[in-house]
Amino acid sequence: MAELKLPELAEGVGEAIVSYWHFKEGDEIKEGDDIVEMATDKAAFNVPSKVTGVLKRIAAKEGDTVKVGGVLAVIE
Repeated sequence: MAELKLPELAEGVGEAIVSYWHFKEGDEIKEGDDIVEMATDKAAFNVPSKVTGVLKRIAAKEGDTVKVGGVLAVIE
């Protein structure tokens, strides 16, 4: 199992808001797929998967604020 975490952002930015999930729980994901769109007050960006597998659990729902390093999802 692998955790998809919010990566380091620009200097001084410590959190982002979940804008949109491109996949739902149970979907197959390939390494490099953009899984979730995140937004800060300055930019929107996608977080890609580092592994191939199945999206087992979405830990942060659309609209949730997540801190850098926080778990977004679990991929098995």
